[in-house]
Amino acid sequence: MGRRAKHKQSAPEPLDNARNMTSKLLGKRKADNDYGGDEAKTEFIRPSKKAKDKKQKAASMNNSKRLSTKKSKSSLIPDPDKDSGDGWEDVDNSVDRGNYDDAEQPVGTLDDYMQEDDDDLLRGTAQKFDFDTEDEEDMSLSKGRKSKQSERPSKIIPTASDASEDSDEDSEDDNGRVTMANMEARSRALDAKAAAEAELDEEEFREAAASDEEDIDGEPDAGEEIDAEPFHLPTASEREAEKQGGGPDVHVIQRRMRECARVLGKFKRLAEQNRSRSEYTDQLVADIASYYGYNEFLAEKLFQLFPVHEAIEFFEANEVPRPVTIRTNTLKTRRRDLAQALINRGVNLEPIGKWTSVGLQVFESTVPIGATPEYLAGHYMLQAASSFLPVIALAPQSNERVLDMASAPGGKTTHIAALLQNTGIVFANDANKARTKSLTANVHRLGCKNVVVCSYDGREFPKVMGGFDRVLLDAPCSGTGVISKDQSVKVNKSERDFTLLSHLQKQLILCAIDSVNPDSKTGGYIVYSTCSVTVDENESVVDYALRKRPNVKLVDTGLEFGREGYTKYRGKTFHPSVNLTRRFYPHVHNMDGFYVAKFKVEKRLKVTPIDEPVPDPVPPFVLGEAEAAEQVQEVGFDSEEDTPYLEEAKRRRMKAKGLRPPPRSKPLISIAA
Repeated sequence: MGRRAKHKQSAPEPLDNARNMTSKLLGKRKADNDYGGDEAKTEFIRPSKKAKDKKQKAASMNNSKRLSTKKSKSSLIPDPDKDSGDGWEDVDNSVDRGNYDDAEQPVGTLDDYMQEDDDDLLRGTAQKFDFDTEDEEDMSLSKGRKSKQSERPSKIIPTASDASEDSDEDSEDDNGRVTMANMEARSRALDAKAAAEAELDEEEFREAAASDEEDIDGEPDAGEEIDAEPFHLPTASEREAEKQGGGPDVHVIQRRMRECARVLGKFKRLAEQNRSRSEYTDQLVADIASYYGYNEFLAEKLFQLFPVHEAIEFFEANEVPRPVTIRTNTLKTRRRDLAQALINRGVNLEPIGKWTSVGLQVFESTVPIGATPEYLAGHYMLQAASSFLPVIALAPQSNERVLDMASAPGGKTTHIAALLQNTGIVFANDANKARTKSLTANVHRLGCKNVVVCSYDGREFPKVMGGFDRVLLDAPCSGTGVISKDQSVKVNKSERDFTLLSHLQKQLILCAIDSVNPDSKTGGYIVYSTCSVTVDENESVVDYALRKRPNVKLVDTGLEFGREGYTKYRGKTFHPSVNLTRRFYPHVHNMDGFYVAKFKVEKRLKVTPIDEPVPDPVPPFVLGEAEAAEQVQEVGFDSEEDTPYLEEAKRRRMKAKGLRPPPRSKPLISIAA
C-alpha cells in the first residue's frame, strides 16, 4: 500500500454516529457532506436551498421584499416544536430508504438524536421563523386592508382625525352595512352623539368662563407664580420718562395690560386709592397701542367698542390670519363635485357652515389653491367668508335688474350672477377704472353672461341709470375689520379719514336709495355693507339714511347669526330698528369684521294734487274782498307757463328709470295725452 493510500481518510461513519454531534458541528454539516461524497449524501440529505427558495417565492410572490429576504435566510433551521413542517417533509421524502439495511436504519424520532445544547440552540432561533403560515395571514390581511392614502375617500369631507375614521369603520363593521332598514336607527344614534358632544362643549365653555372669572377676581392658581412686587399704576410723569427711555420691556407691558384689565373688571375692590378709572383705561389703551402697533387714536376708537376683556380678544384676533375660504361657482359645478376634485389633489377642506351652501374652508393644501385647473376653469373663487354675507342678505331673484355700485374685484358680482343663474342683468360698477380689469377677468373666468361692467362715480348713478330692483352697496371704508390682511391700517388712519369716509358713505347710500324702483314687484331692496367695525361708518350712516329718506325702512337681513347693531353708543341714540342690522367680529365669528344692513324702499307719500286750491297764507277776513281775490289770482297755476318745466321733470324721471326719452321736438305732455 502506498504512502498516500495509507494516510487516506476513510469513509464517514453511518448516521448512528450523528448522536455525538455538538452544536459547533451543526453549522458545518454542508462542508462534511461535500467532503464525504455520494454516500454521505444518501445517508443524510438536507433540503435543497434552491428548491426551497423557489417554493418560498411561489408562496409569497405578492409579499414585500423584506419578508421574503428574512424567510429565505431563516428557512434552513427547522422548528422542533412542530411535528410536521414543510422543510422536514421534504427531508423525509428525499431520503432513499432502499439504500439502508435494517440494522443501519435510524430508530426513533429526530428529537432522540439531538442533545440538550442543540435543542436550546434550535428552540431559541425557532421563534424568528413561521414557515409561511403567519406570512400568508399577513399577506391576506395586507390584501384586505388598503392604505388610506391609496384608497379614494368615500366621503366628500374627511373627518378631523384618522382615529375618528378608524372608530367609524369599526362601528360600521360591527353594525353591518348601511341599509334602508337600519338607516333611521343610525341617524338617531348620530344625532344623539352630536347632542352629547354639544353638551360636553357647553360644559367646557362654562368651566372656562368660571375659570376666567376666578382669574379676574385675582385668585391665582396653585401652580401659578405670584409676582413678588405688587402692581403699581404709573403716573403721567413716569409714562413720559418711559417714552423718553425708549419704552418699557414687552414683558412689563404684558403684565401691565393683564393687571389693568383685572382691575377694571373689579374696579371697586382692586383699584388703588386716589386713582380713577380713566387713568387705568388710558394706561391700558397706551399699552395696547404700543404692544400691537396701533396709533393711539385708532386703538382708543376700537377699544371703546367692546368691554375690556373682549377688546383685548379683538386686538389679539387681528394678529391671526383668517381661514382661507373659497366660493363654489354654481354656474359650472356643484360643491360636492368640487370638494371631491380638490380632495383628490391633496386639499384638506370642509364646508364653512350651515349658513352657506357654496362655501368651503381650506385647512391645508399640497398644491397652490389659486392655480389649480379647477380655479383656472372658473369652478371656484377665492373669497373671504364675510363677503358671502351681503349677497345672501340681498337674495336676488331671477330676471331682476341688479346694481353693484362698488364691485371690484368681482366676488360679490359673480355671486349675484350665479344666484340669478345668468338671467336678468347685473350692472357691475366701480369708480376706479384700473380695478375693472380684474373685475372683467373674473367675470369671464367664472362664465357670467349677464354682467355689464361700467366705471362711474357711484354718486352719479341716479342720473346715469336707475330703476333697479335691487342695489348692493359695499361702500369704501376704513378697513378696520380686515386688519389681519392689511396691517397698514393700524397706523395710517386718523380722525380726518373717518370723517371723510363717513361723509362719502352717506352720499352713496342716498344715491343707492334713489336708484331703486319702489314699484318693483319682486325687489325694491338695498343692502349696505362695510368691512369696518366702527359706528361712524355703520350705524351712523344707516340712521342718517332713515332720517333723510322717510320712504325707506330697515328689514331683517335673513342672516342666522351675527350681533345686533347698536341703538345707543356713547351718548348717541339711533333709530330703534337699527338693531335689525348685523355685526360680525373676527374674535367671535372667525371671519373678517363686517357690517350688513338691509333696506326696503317703499312708494313715496302722495303729494297734494295740483288742481286743489292752495290755502291762503293770509286769512281772508284780514284783507278786503278785492285784495283777497287779487291775491288768489296771483298765486294761481298757469299751465302754459309751466309746461316746459313739467316736460323737463318728466324727462329726468324717465332717465332715472332707465328709459330713453323722446327728442325735445316732440313734447312729452302731448305724447302722454
